[in-house]
Amino acid sequence: MRYSAQITVRENVADIEKLFRSEEKEFANNRARYEVVRNKDSLVFKASAKDASALRAVLGSISKMLAVHDKTRGAIEGDLP
Repeated sequence: MRYSAQITVRENVADIEKLFRSEEKEFANNRARYEVVRNKDSLVFKASAKDASALRAVLGSISKMLAVHDKTRGAIEGDLP
């Protein structure tokens, strides 16, 4: 069975796009991959996987990078305690 999911980001699009530019878009085991599509005012992550576990892994990978961006941005702007 094939699975797919999509994540849309509407803030800090240029910064996040740069962050993901160097990331590997396909997992080494060839079970999951994602692509990043830049629209006018958003960034869309389109993930696809061969099974549910692989989909969970690819979404987790994207989410972790987004969390790193948020924490780094918060530290720079002084929003973190």
